[in-house]
Amino acid sequence: MAGKIPVTVITGFLGSGKTTLIRQMLQNNQGRRIAVLVNEFGELGIDGELLRSCQVCDEEEDAASNIVELTNGCLCCTVQEEFLPTMQQILQRRDKLDCILIETSGLALPKPLIQAFRWPEIRTGATVDGVVTVVDCEAVSVGTLASDINALNAQRQADPNLDHETPIEELFEDQLACADLVLLTKVDRVDTQTQTQVQNWLRQQLPQSVKIVPCEQGNINPELLLGFNASVEDNLDNRPSHHDEEEDHDHDEEINSIHLILDRTFEPQVLVAKLEDLVKKLEIYRIKGFVAVLNKPMRLVLQGVGDRIEYFYDRAWQPDELRQTRLVFIGRALDKSQIQSALLDT
Repeated sequence: MAGKIPVTVITGFLGSGKTTLIRQMLQNNQGRRIAVLVNEFGELGIDGELLRSCQVCDEEEDAASNIVELTNGCLCCTVQEEFLPTMQQILQRRDKLDCILIETSGLALPKPLIQAFRWPEIRTGATVDGVVTVVDCEAVSVGTLASDINALNAQRQADPNLDHETPIEELFEDQLACADLVLLTKVDRVDTQTQTQVQNWLRQQLPQSVKIVPCEQGNINPELLLGFNASVEDNLDNRPSHHDEEEDHDHDEEINSIHLILDRTFEPQVLVAKLEDLVKKLEIYRIKGFVAVLNKPMRLVLQGVGDRIEYFYDRAWQPDELRQTRLVFIGRALDKSQIQSALLDT
């Protein structure tokens, strides 16, 4: 462990709250110098930009370089091509870092990623301190496991590098089997009895040593998520996986992502109404982005999973920053001109 940078792997399904959790950790870093590697779907890098806005470091240049995005496919399937060189670059700055957070995509199998920490190129510089699995309490309570199964399947079909065809139940079991801690999110959306039922069910799926901690909006003491000292890569035999070997599968070429950059402002409620109408008419699984609001100095963050669209203001627009509305849509056979026309239609 001496001299190695501790790495916390944060896994969980699409929409479970991983990015919100990391954002809270960065805003409450307690002086820690944290690097984040985020495995995101979408060329605009909305999640990465959202994390950069937390101002992790005192110097803006360091803050920007401490957030690294991998957008070329599910991380567990691009370990050698994407993860290895990226980690090598991060480790070159190890004297300026205290820890690393890795946010996997919703489809990632944790074990192949952790096994990469056995490689000589990484082993001498970093160790997996612990694995945190984020679980959506509301989704589990209704038996879906993920907040939007269609969005998760869309991400699966659109990823050209994904090489494991994994039933969602088995993927969920793999994420639990690798956990050192389970964070139960969205507990504010269920009643106390339902939350208790979900926790009791999860305890039956987990080793006794793995604790379940309820969490609202990512608000949790970072001390709970760091310092496991588990050296997970050396103890994988105790973390069974259904899917050490998977066959390749075909992908649905109709699943695509649309990126819009609009030089105009929106009223939040008007925009949400238009987006809700689009979701009813089109196969849209995920919406995320930043919105410029008329006469508002703050940037609006918008996130949509299925028919649930949420938004909040995260920070002021910078003086040299273009006040643009930037949105990413993920869905089936989406047409950019159709979506843009619907949003701009007055």
